[in-house]
Parts: sequence; structure tokens; C-alpha cells
Amino acid sequence: MPSYEPDFRLDGYEAVNNNVAEQFWGSIGIEQDDMTVLAEHHSADGEHSFFVMHNRAVTWGIPGEPQIAALHLKRDPATRTFRFASEMLPLPSMAQSWLVARGCPEEEILLPDGMGTAPANDATRALEKRLRSDGDHFALLTSYTYDSEPIETTVLLRALDEKAALPFRVLLEEVDSDAWTHTLREGGFQTFEAATQWWEAHWRGDKPPLPAASPAARHTTVAATGVPARPAPPRGPSR
Repeated sequence: MPSYEPDFRLDGYEAVNNNVAEQFWGSIGIEQDDMTVLAEHHSADGEHSFFVMHNRAVTWGIPGEPQIAALHLKRDPATRTFRFASEMLPLPSMAQSWLVARGCPEEEILLPDGMGTAPANDATRALEKRLRSDGDHFALLTSYTYDSEPIETTVLLRALDEKAALPFRVLLEEVDSDAWTHTLREGGFQTFEAATQWWEAHWRGDKPPLPAASPAARHTTVAATGVPARPAPPRGPSR
């Protein structure tokens, strides 16, 4: 992954208060040197900046934690102060969705060619587009990123619509390190228990197939935050 340290364009700006300053340092600034910008967009008036970044520091921490940082900076040119919001997410498309929901134009936050792995097929591209463009139908319950070979990420989502036919979804991203491509697939489950059973079997090495999500519901995608109604499933294997 290319080394591209972020420029947050905060010269001459200060956090709006001490609390924001401490939060920014604790969640972004302290690990800025370990972050690689995957995509960024800055509004023409200079008041907003949006970043999708990979945080290498996460790979040295708790196994399985999300490695993609989404950051929205909001500047006030009149007072030369800034606020921010950020979220750690397991997939770039989910980080993009989080930023789009906060006002970033979708077409401006796409990853440029050569930045990260490329989608391996049209199905992956279509699913990533759905995830980017419609970020308020599902809540993120848990995820696991396995960054050794074979590189995989699993994500468990819950529909916010209580009437959804398949309220629990699993996303599975698999990386082909030789071809430098990735595939992303989606499975639908009627119950939390069924999704958990698939999750446990997958990380045991059984590799069960993902049950298809219903076509009528596949246009919806991921909300980046959410509190699970039940305990999250096992996170995945240890390194």
C-alpha cells in the first residue's frame, strides 16, 4: 500500500475547545504517521474535508479490529477553529458510506486506481456501490479483519427495519494477494443465531457458503454505527 500521509489542512486552526482537541489527538493525531490516505475530498469553500484512511497502527493492537478510518473535518474560517467526527470501519466502502451520509459527494470519495486492491468482478463493484450510496438501513454489530494470508474481513450487520425478511447480513471480503484484487459477497440470515453459526463455522475453517440475500433487500447497505440488541458473535481467530 503506498505511503501517503494525510494533510488535514489545519495550519492556523485550533480545535474549538479542549475536549475536541483531546479527542482529535487520541483518535487521529497520535497515529497520524501510521495513516495512509486512500481517498480524500475537500469542499470548495474550505470548510469541510473528508478522508478514507488505512491505519497501520491497528495491525499491532487487538487482532481483528477495523483498520479503515473515516474522518470528517469541519472548519470555521471566521474563528479559525475546527470540529471533527471519525469512525473506524472494516471496509473502505463502509467508510465511504459514513462520509456520504455526512455530506461528501459519493463520486468525490472513490478510491483512485492503484490505491488498495481492485474489485475482482462486477458483483463486487455493484455491492460496494450499494454500500457507499445507502448508509442508513443497517447497523454494524461486529467485524473481524484477518490481515495475514489468506486476508479476509467479515462484517455482521442488522437491519434497522424490524420488518426486514432477512434482518441479519454478513459481508465477506477475500483478498487475492497475487492478483491484488478482492471479492465482496453478502449473505442474509433470518436470525442472529443463524448468522453467528455461520460466523463461527467460517472462522473454524469450515468455509460454509453464504446464503443469498433476498433481491428485494439487496439495495440497502450499512450504517457505520449501532448498538447490537444482543451480544456480538465471536470475533474470529487469534493471530
